[in-house]
Amino acid sequence: MVNPATKLKTEEEFINEGHTPMMAQFMTIKQQYPDCLLFYRMGDFYEMFFDDAITASEILDITLTKRGKNKGEGIPMCGVPFHSYEPYLARLIKAGFKVAICDQIETPAQAKERGGYKALVKRDVIRVVTSGTLTEDSLLDAKSNNYLASLTFINGDYGLSWLELSTGEFIVQPVKEKNITTALERINPSEILIADIIIENKNLYEQFALVKDKITIQSASMFDSENAKKRLENIFTVGTLDAFGEFSKAEIAAAGALIDYVKRTQKGKIPYLSPPKQLSIGSVMEIDAATSRSLELTKNQNGERKGTLLSTIDCTITGAGARLLCARMSAPLCEINEITKRHDEVEIFANNSLLRNDIREILKEIPDMERAIGRISVERSSPRDLTMIRQALIKAQELINIFEQYDKKLETIAKYKENLSFSPSLTSYMEKLENALIDEPPALARDGNFIKNGYSEKLDRLRSLKSESRQHMANLQAKYIKMTGIDNLKISHNNVLGYFIDVPAKKASSLMVNKGQEQPKNNPFIHRQSLANNVRFTTVELSELERDLSSSNEKSIAIELEFFTQLNNEAINLAKEICFIANIIARIDVSTALANLAVDMNYIRPKIDESLSFNIEEGRHPVVEQSLKKDGNAFVPNDCDLSPSNRLWLLTGPNMAGKSTFLRQNALIAILAQMGSFVPAKSAHIGVIDRLFSRVGASDDLAKGRSTFMVEMVETATILNLSTDRSLVILDEIGRGTATYDGLSIAWACVEHLHEISKCRSLFATHYHELTNLQSELKSLSCHSMQVKEWKGDVIFMHSVAKGTANKSYGIHVAKLAGLPKTVIKRAEQVLNLLNKGNQENSLTKLANDLPLFSSAQTQENQEEAEIIKLINEINPDELSPKEALDKIYEIKQRVKQQ
Repeated sequence: MVNPATKLKTEEEFINEGHTPMMAQFMTIKQQYPDCLLFYRMGDFYEMFFDDAITASEILDITLTKRGKNKGEGIPMCGVPFHSYEPYLARLIKAGFKVAICDQIETPAQAKERGGYKALVKRDVIRVVTSGTLTEDSLLDAKSNNYLASLTFINGDYGLSWLELSTGEFIVQPVKEKNITTALERINPSEILIADIIIENKNLYEQFALVKDKITIQSASMFDSENAKKRLENIFTVGTLDAFGEFSKAEIAAAGALIDYVKRTQKGKIPYLSPPKQLSIGSVMEIDAATSRSLELTKNQNGERKGTLLSTIDCTITGAGARLLCARMSAPLCEINEITKRHDEVEIFANNSLLRNDIREILKEIPDMERAIGRISVERSSPRDLTMIRQALIKAQELINIFEQYDKKLETIAKYKENLSFSPSLTSYMEKLENALIDEPPALARDGNFIKNGYSEKLDRLRSLKSESRQHMANLQAKYIKMTGIDNLKISHNNVLGYFIDVPAKKASSLMVNKGQEQPKNNPFIHRQSLANNVRFTTVELSELERDLSSSNEKSIAIELEFFTQLNNEAINLAKEICFIANIIARIDVSTALANLAVDMNYIRPKIDESLSFNIEEGRHPVVEQSLKKDGNAFVPNDCDLSPSNRLWLLTGPNMAGKSTFLRQNALIAILAQMGSFVPAKSAHIGVIDRLFSRVGASDDLAKGRSTFMVEMVETATILNLSTDRSLVILDEIGRGTATYDGLSIAWACVEHLHEISKCRSLFATHYHELTNLQSELKSLSCHSMQVKEWKGDVIFMHSVAKGTANKSYGIHVAKLAGLPKTVIKRAEQVLNLLNKGNQENSLTKLANDLPLFSSAQTQENQEEAEIIKLINEINPDELSPKEALDKIYEIKQRVKQQ
């Protein structure tokens, strides 16, 4: 959107430059929205011109044409159908564009009356669509929130605010500069508004690399705290914001900027918004972007939902429930009382299977009332949104009826029943919706026929007239058939001619009247149109009947639209109560879903307190366990005790033995516990964790010129700088991306820092067995290893953790499983055996002089093959008994296996 200070041209100026009136109107509007693609309504299409057309045609894969000329060259043009533009709009928004919807704001008849037959229909932008301001179901993911966020900086303070336009959720939070990217990762907004002044902070702006494509830069004047305060007070009709919380100027400015942006993009239509809720510093577990990616919380490494923690635990039924579950998982709580309440709710439903199942059956029939009220509040609704609210309210009453059977026994259930109770106004409104709306209304209000018969006497009379007119039409057709003797005469309708009498051309001559001849009294048929096979007529009687029918239809639709407006206005007046009930239903959905998960997967209630404990007995990885269960396999559980006396575990063992799984499962258990879920373990005692850090796996950042090792070091630096004694840190293979001694030195120093400075609870997996020597120096360090068994030359991974250290890494065995050539495996074994003997430097020199590199391994392999062939050739099958033959086969098999 254009800066208000920018000088704009008038239509007359564009016309003087040689543009047609139509293109001058387009250019006048387009200049106001230079950062948007302009959907310019022309009849049944939204047309795009110039660069907009070129860009859109490429993204949408639609034909690029030309319209007229500009400075001697054709004007590029493309268009999408007005009645089905949303799929095209969705693709443009997904591609990162903003779209200004420019519609006709008067009819051609009104334009003609205003300025004569040459008058141009007035057009204006009715809405600017951005990724953070979507409301349509077709453009949104029902299971995900679509947040619009705002960040600003005032007097040394940062303020962050975000809202969900489709549901009215509105939150503010003070943030420190070092926590901004972590907060944005937690919120995962679709669009972020930042003041242009923030760009001057190079260090901060560089942190936005991961969300750069989501940023919309705004003028600093938009973030004025005094103006923002007035906007908020006006929106919520209060004299002061104190009732909502003690907000800093930065928080108020960020929240006010959101209101201003919404008002501008929605062209003055402010949706229903709940009062701003303040999220205080330290109230949720902070999870940075690297940790979220490493743990695959909401997206896997391919950016998909499949295989993530969220997809594994999501047993919700409603869209609102799914969104709430995602929000809880992204921001686990640090407030013990609230965590306890959530656990209480899950426990009640886990222990009452009949109650849980009855509720979940009802939830299956509850539509997305939150988003329906959001569309109604911005005048973008249909009759179906009203029926969604009606259906949800009816089902809420059924939930109350179920809860009445339990409320005297269970305090939480009584609270649910109380929160779901309707005010008299809402009860009256629900009854009105039941009486007014049919069961399956049309998608568009302008189509009419969504109000029930019997709701309005006036509407019923008009509908009766319409019905009678149709019967009159049928009677008229029968009359004309009898009059003309033409059996296949029929009365038809189209949008151009209206109603007409259709007769086959071969039989039309008797009805035709020659040009200039008077219409005979016995021939009422007036010629309208001749086609190759048909001739069309009308009559005075048919025209009068059509007029009556059209009039009654227009009047009935006008009455229905009036009722539609009334019902929408009542919904907006009751929006606060409706959204509150919708939120309670979502909470019930999440609690019953987590209870269902706990029962199905044998999860237990964790103990959460203010201690520094982290004691997990027989913990399991929720995602891996569920995957194994589908294949009929069992997960091997493991204990993890990071109590103060051994808060730093040094974990050794081979690859493929399960180190990464063990590390991640403990982090995921912590997240589940503090978001209010039961956890996959036999028991769990966790002292509240303030921040969770995970550095597992390798990746690079080529866009910023960072190697895999550089990314590893940057992420490790973040962990060491920000972790506290309340944090949980899991680190895997720190220092492996550089030379052995460099890497060992870095890993050594990191372990000491975690133990002595951060003093956090930590799992540190490594292949540097030398680090186990730190156990004698660091009193809270405990060495553990992944268990492995060797049997007949094979290595068996037990996937279990035990106290102690690993004496081997078994890397060559893993390489063998991966399919490395036998010569490489043999040579690696020779090198390893030589390195394990005595002086390493002399061994390396001997290896370097042993050229060609694979000669000895190749020679040995050839000798072994020759011996096997010789053994086979020496066998005389006719002289062997069955037992001796079987023994020979086993002998040969064993020799081959040893190669």
